Amino acid sequence: MAYQVGFIVGSLSRNSINRRLARALQRLAPEDLELVEIPIRELPLYNHDYDSDFPAVGSTLKSQIESVDAVLFVTPEYNRSVPGSLKNAIDWATRPWGSNSLDAKPVAVIGASPGAISTAVAQQHLKNILTFTNSPVLGQPEAYIQHSEGLFGDQGEVSNQETATFLSTFLNAFHSHIKRNLG
Repeated sequence: MAYQVGFIVGSLSRNSINRRLARALQRLAPEDLELVEIPIRELPLYNHDYDSDFPAVGSTLKSQIESVDAVLFVTPEYNRSVPGSLKNAIDWATRPWGSNSLDAKPVAVIGASPGAISTAVAQQHLKNILTFTNSPVLGQPEAYIQHSEGLFGDQGEVSNQETATFLSTFLNAFHSHIKRNLG
């Protein structure tokens, strides 16, 4: 069965290494996984005042998440945590109270960074947040990609075959996770 997976890139930079990683994942995805971006760039900072007059950009985010079968979070690590823009998007997706668009939505987390531990700490924080949103989180394989210059091309090319093989394995595991959770 084919599944549509929305992906959210935590970096707002158009040229981020995590955006290039997302393109690589699109390119490597098995035939039965279609990866489509759910953009978060235009979201204002969430606050409770919006709940009574929810803006169109927040409603659009929620409907995009609701329209896909699963969500893939592609996150950098900022100061040993998730970027504020990514946390903000999750806050919008789960509000107003009682209308959590991530509820029971299968999710996975991946990220790239030049550092030796890559995005391990940010991913752990993100997995804690997603557990609270009642989103079944893929546990294994964990995917901390240590980025080096040229690893990902602008069109999703992966220069290292071992990395490409691992990313394919990750995507296949995510596909199985989606099937298990959606029945």
